[in-house]
Amino acid sequence: MEWLNAENIVAVGTAVLGLAASVGVVWYERRIPRRKRIGFRVQMDTPIGSGARNGGRANVRLGLFDEFSDLSDATLVLLRVENDGFEGIAGDDYTSREHHGLTVVFSGRSIRGIAVTQPANAAHLIEHFTPIAGLHHDGDTLYLPKVPLNRGQHFKVLALLTGGGVGGDVTVTGGIRDGEVTPNRSTTPDDKPPLFSRPARLITVLLTVCVITLASIIVIRGSDVPSPIGCARGTLTVTGSTAFAPAAERLAEGYEKACPGSDITVEPHGSTAGIRALDAAGATSLPAGGTPSVVALSDGPKPNGYPELRENPVAVSVFTLVTNDRIPVADLSLAEVRKIYRGEIRNWRDLDGPDLPILLVSRDANSGTREVFQRQVLERNEPVNSSRDCRTKDDPSASVIRCELDSTEQVLSTVARLPGAIGYTEPRAASATEGLHPLRIDGQPASIETIGTSGYPYREIEYAYTFGRPPADSLAASFVNYLSRGAGQDIVRDQGHFPCLTPEGLRLCGGE
Repeated sequence: MEWLNAENIVAVGTAVLGLAASVGVVWYERRIPRRKRIGFRVQMDTPIGSGARNGGRANVRLGLFDEFSDLSDATLVLLRVENDGFEGIAGDDYTSREHHGLTVVFSGRSIRGIAVTQPANAAHLIEHFTPIAGLHHDGDTLYLPKVPLNRGQHFKVLALLTGGGVGGDVTVTGGIRDGEVTPNRSTTPDDKPPLFSRPARLITVLLTVCVITLASIIVIRGSDVPSPIGCARGTLTVTGSTAFAPAAERLAEGYEKACPGSDITVEPHGSTAGIRALDAAGATSLPAGGTPSVVALSDGPKPNGYPELRENPVAVSVFTLVTNDRIPVADLSLAEVRKIYRGEIRNWRDLDGPDLPILLVSRDANSGTREVFQRQVLERNEPVNSSRDCRTKDDPSASVIRCELDSTEQVLSTVARLPGAIGYTEPRAASATEGLHPLRIDGQPASIETIGTSGYPYREIEYAYTFGRPPADSLAASFVNYLSRGAGQDIVRDQGHFPCLTPEGLRLCGGE
């Protein structure tokens, strides 16, 4: 499959990994029990005495410290204790049978004094640090009361110690119901962020590896990697619909600009003529095992009898009836249109217009615009051709004056030139031609803006046909992908057609 390549695999894998990580975090937050936890850490351990056991760290004593000779090997330790779990801790969550809740041991050192501090937003905690509540010390051991701590609250203990150097073990023990007392690993104001957990580091590394791998593949492959629209080199002929020709020319220009080395020629000869030309080119190249570099654009589905042609919906196109500006009529009912083309209404005075005969200016049998008009509006074929100059009957027995022309441009210029003339075209070409104006059908204009909600009948799907399935790296395949699924869809809309690759377009193109 075309999408099964290294870039797509890495990209999809990265997306899946990111999604799995996000889901995993949410699942963990929702499903894993949020244990109660008291964390602790030593934030300062510094000497204030002298002696080798202080690790050779010299210091100067002044004032009060200098007055006491028995502060040899003295140290100050600042211990932070906090609730770094997911739930608050109440006094009765401590499991100790004694008054105290936690036990702090300063191994190898004796406690000479302590001071407890708490943050300003938790000043009430200080009330729990009393001897009655269990606060006392003995030798190297400090006993802390059963202090209730909300999530994130903390207190600090500053201990003056003697008899040992800095760096001795400091341990905190105690029991918490459905929880634990453990060294603190969370970020505190004294740390330099960021601090990442092991899962966070692992996910970050994996995502980084995926992104670097994808970038490396693109850089290494360089110019061998097709652009997002799958550029191809070579020559291509785009034939078929004359109504879609302006859009086809803009599409060809856009593709050539985006993909140097491509040469696309637009030769509109009518939808049916384009289908026949594509089939003939395919029949010629088939014995050699190749496919023709030809794409045929058709207003509506191909006729029967061309089984090798493969269709690709491109857009929904709308068409409009137009009449000479000498005719003030701006709206016809569907019934009136059908009567005109059956020869039941032959003069504009019967439609509240001037006393002028109605002149039917039509396209030849190769025209997809004509085929759509017959199928979607008239629900029958047009009358036979009865005039070569579009003014007078060549056959006096004909019921209407009707001529056939080879192109949309000829229809427009003839309708603009002949008073009483009526024809059909695509709306953008009609608006750019002086001397004529479009006609609404049952009060509804030809507009892609209301195509999804209106019942306007004169519309059809525009198809791009190829002979079989051309090779994926061919210019024919790349160009069809560009106009039907790629960036060319923006040009299609700009040229007055409704792209199939939209939510509403998918409904219209898939359901008709």
